[in-house]
Amino acid sequence: MTSESRKPFVKAPPDHSQALRLSFQAVFLLLNLWIGVEFYLFVRHYETGGRSVFVERPPGVEGWLPIASLMNLKAWLATGRLTEIHPAGVVLLAVFLAISWLWRKAFCSWLCPIGTISEWLWKAGKRIFKRNLALPRFVDLALRSLKYILLALFLYVILPMSIADIRAFLDGPYGIIADVKMLNFFRYLSLTAAVTLAIMVTLSLIVKNFWCRYLCPYGALLGLFSRFSPVRIRRNPETCIDCARCARSCPSLLPVDRLITVHSPECTGCLECVAVCPAKDALWISLPRGRRLPPWVMAAGIALLFLSAVGLARWSGHWKTNLPSEVYRELVPRAHEFTHP
Repeated sequence: MTSESRKPFVKAPPDHSQALRLSFQAVFLLLNLWIGVEFYLFVRHYETGGRSVFVERPPGVEGWLPIASLMNLKAWLATGRLTEIHPAGVVLLAVFLAISWLWRKAFCSWLCPIGTISEWLWKAGKRIFKRNLALPRFVDLALRSLKYILLALFLYVILPMSIADIRAFLDGPYGIIADVKMLNFFRYLSLTAAVTLAIMVTLSLIVKNFWCRYLCPYGALLGLFSRFSPVRIRRNPETCIDCARCARSCPSLLPVDRLITVHSPECTGCLECVAVCPAKDALWISLPRGRRLPPWVMAAGIALLFLSAVGLARWSGHWKTNLPSEVYRELVPRAHEFTHP
């Protein structure tokens, strides 16, 4: 290529999107750890018959109950009424779906604590092993289908359920303490579960976002919503210098360097591709008609939507599960007795 035919290169200005995203990840991870500690103390209070310190049940723990939240969402849409059992779960599910619709699958890369841990694991693996393993394309495609199959199985069970069946499940002993059952699963890991978890951690060190990419049905649902997002990663081939840094940096292994607009539901809106692009005006996050969206506006939108939804739910009385202490005093110590109906 002659000097006359080379594309003009203008260096891109400094990009601060990843520092901004890291701050969101850290805050949300710490928030979930705090919720976990509070919930553990809440459960222990009832397990010890009131002899340990009492901590009010944190409603945010319901964000870890996606199946109950899907049931509640269906009942809410069908009846217009939000249930009194685990209302925070359906509020959080709704706001995460809204974030995915507006800002791509940004929940996964900006807020999700599992997504954050998964990202930190593969980046640690890259530092340790100097690279991450890229699976053959046919294997990658086959494995990617698993999360959609799992999502389809959950929807196959939930969608045909009548509202009466949903209410009966959620208002029953298992539904009321589904969060306690979840906590006990991790407190008393079986050998099979421990080995499976160890395998997942190992694979996450080797393969980028193994859990998120191949197995997370929650991410599959958010990805479907993100297909309708007005926000896209857009590349200008006139200013692009074809360095392929964007494709190499993409956690979702998307060929950003060969696309004009990224439509894939695998895109998490992490903006890593934009951050590493060295050429000015070659890659950006775009609104309809190519209008540029500054990363700080996206960050502010995510924060505003999340905080507004939680604030509105608290103000309207649709945040806390208001059950008498006697219910927890009766059910929590007997959590092991209740099985999924």
